[in-house]
Amino acid sequence: MSLLPLLLLLPLLGVGGILLLPADRVETQKIVGLGASCATLLVSLGVYLQFNSATPKYQMVSSVPYLQEYGINFILGVDGISIFLVLLTTLLVPLCLLAGWTLTYGVKDYFIAFLALESLTLGVFLSLDLFMFYIFFEAVLIPMYVIIGVWGSRSRKIQAAYMFFLYTLAGSVLMLLALVLIATEAGTTDLTALANCEISFERQILVWIAFFVAFGVKIPMVPMHVWLPEAHVEAPTGGSVFLAGIMLKLGGYGFLRLSLPLLPDACVYFSPLVCTLSLAAIVYTSLTTIRQIDLKKIIAYSSVAHMGVVTLGIFSLTQTGIEGALFLMLGHGFVSSALFVMIGALYDRYKTRLVHYYGGLVLTMPLFGAIFVFLSMANIGLPGTVSFVGEFLVLCGCFSVSSVLAFGGALGMILGGAYQLWVCNRIIFGLPKTWALTAHADINRRELALLLPLLVGAVFFGIYPDALLNPMHASLAHLVAHLF
Repeated sequence: MSLLPLLLLLPLLGVGGILLLPADRVETQKIVGLGASCATLLVSLGVYLQFNSATPKYQMVSSVPYLQEYGINFILGVDGISIFLVLLTTLLVPLCLLAGWTLTYGVKDYFIAFLALESLTLGVFLSLDLFMFYIFFEAVLIPMYVIIGVWGSRSRKIQAAYMFFLYTLAGSVLMLLALVLIATEAGTTDLTALANCEISFERQILVWIAFFVAFGVKIPMVPMHVWLPEAHVEAPTGGSVFLAGIMLKLGGYGFLRLSLPLLPDACVYFSPLVCTLSLAAIVYTSLTTIRQIDLKKIIAYSSVAHMGVVTLGIFSLTQTGIEGALFLMLGHGFVSSALFVMIGALYDRYKTRLVHYYGGLVLTMPLFGAIFVFLSMANIGLPGTVSFVGEFLVLCGCFSVSSVLAFGGALGMILGGAYQLWVCNRIIFGLPKTWALTAHADINRRELALLLPLLVGAVFFGIYPDALLNPMHASLAHLVAHLF
């Protein structure tokens, strides 16, 4: 029996369990929600243990015959592209729940929102039908909209929630029209069947543009990135962790799952455009990051720059570049999520995220300072960390196509070092600003439990990248072979 339907069902069972509990049983609600998310993580590990990395085919394929009688093609499957994104999702959701463990209001709704978000996101990564993919792809907006709008930390949270929802929804309307066009021409919405269908070049161009807008907003690519800094600044810590760790990956996954295999000619045709936009995004957002004074905005803009490296690797259309892009997506999920946890810890203590008010934290919070310095090094791709492997592979893939692309990508990494070292120096070193900060408490056990799996992942996969590269190799080799 396939474990994939169970992955989608367990978080929903957690939602049902929380709904059945009385409103005053807050601690029990937390335990049920965390238990459901941990059970989902264990099932995803079981999926990984059953996964055969030697084949590029979809594995553990399962469907619901009852739904097919009503015309709903609910098919689930996993391959080397989606397996680690599934694992990353099931890892981060328990951490997001722990990040909201100290909430004083709306605890029940918070845990329900994240469990629903987990189930819907897993649906995106596991769906093998175009329309089911679209439904899950759009449905993830609803719980995240609620998370930002209800548990956001400042007065602009409603505006940020609207920006997040409307930007991403508007981009996806074109995607729905493109899916109708594909279904009309190919006569099917099954991804396994569509892989063998020929779509005319003219139709590929139209569909590719629609997909590019939908996925470009989700990544987000410049100039479709305006919603991200606002959403990150206003979201609670758990929301920022999920946004950075998972939701930014939906666009890159869409390119890998739909654009490259279904529209190979259009991808080759438009690759110079995407690479140009990616280079512009890397340089522009890196320079913009240097000017920010809000800690969350600094990490948010740096995420846009990292996603520019991801799209650069994907549209280098080389196996090395695409493997590096997928690796960097996963690495960014570890490092950026951990940085948002660190910033959330500061905000919980001092109720400000402005760089101006911080300084000398290594003297008052030594454990925090040591971890933040390490994460800063990981964020700029220090050798031995997970980001270095992804960025190096992307540069190698780009260099085999054009030295200009490789130089532009490397320039972004140099600028990344500038802004990350600047912010690290400002808040960690120097003299403590005691006139602004009145309480000094190092990170506690709950925050350390949040950080530990992310730190271990950032180091382990940086030292032993084959643990990620080997399972994805066969699927990406098949994808690249299909392009040419």
